[in-house]
Amino acid sequence: MSDATGKYSITMPQSIAEAAKARSGPSGLSAYVAAAVARQIERDNLNELIQVAEAEHGPVTDEEIQALRNQLRESRQQQSQDGANAA
Repeated sequence: MSDATGKYSITMPQSIAEAAKARSGPSGLSAYVAAAVARQIERDNLNELIQVAEAEHGPVTDEEIQALRNQLRESRQQQSQDGANAA
């Protein structure tokens, strides 16, 4: 079941509104804007979690980020190889 909807008036630069209208497709501008706001809320929530974690454990270093990216890439490569071998 989807959330109840309400009608709101917002102000934004015309160029952004026109670009959003052009990209909104058959779902319409309201759905496009709602999806964009939902993504921003997710990002805000993630940033809050990161701030809490960094306050408790300290900031994540660039080296740690790169090591995790490497680990993820290697895992994806392994999954691809496992899938090819199973075929």
